[in-house]
Amino acid sequence: MKKWKIIRSEYLYKTPFGNLRKDCCKLPSGGILDTYYVNEYTDWVNAVVITKENQIVLVEQYRHPGQDIYLEIPAGKIEVNESYEEGILREVREETGFTSKTKPILLGEFMVNPATQDNKVVSYLILDAYQVFDQELDVGEDVMVKLINFDQIEGMIKQQKITQLFTVSAYYMVKDYLHNKISKSYL
Repeated sequence: MKKWKIIRSEYLYKTPFGNLRKDCCKLPSGGILDTYYVNEYTDWVNAVVITKENQIVLVEQYRHPGQDIYLEIPAGKIEVNESYEEGILREVREETGFTSKTKPILLGEFMVNPATQDNKVVSYLILDAYQVFDQELDVGEDVMVKLINFDQIEGMIKQQKITQLFTVSAYYMVKDYLHNKISKSYL
């Protein structure tokens, strides 16, 4: 399989949130795809944050495109000259006031939707979290922090109380990570 060749690109708009680019591409078959739209976004970070009491730190907030209130793990976009690890620690602190002395554990880097977007989400696990800061919310953010026992999360997913995909996938990655860590400690 071969990659497509970009013949030309033009921006339909650019914003601080993201850009929309229109590409004209030559396909490996020789055909020309005159209009292919690409949403350009900054990479995102998210984290499953677990306290010493085995509670997950979640944020509840209204999401306008979804027209509903969602229960999610802390997340956000990377800022200029910021590493992914610095970005998630900042986002967790700003959204929840939580921090940890334990280094974040990288769960993985995943393309968000490579059919239409060029960014990825980088997921972490933060253990032994504790709250020491006040929230530092951006304009337009109304975030309520919720602490839920880790053992209740899967039931909440099955009952559709947690429906945000990045939260669901990160939870299952953490569940697998913790299971493997515990299993290896007994070998």
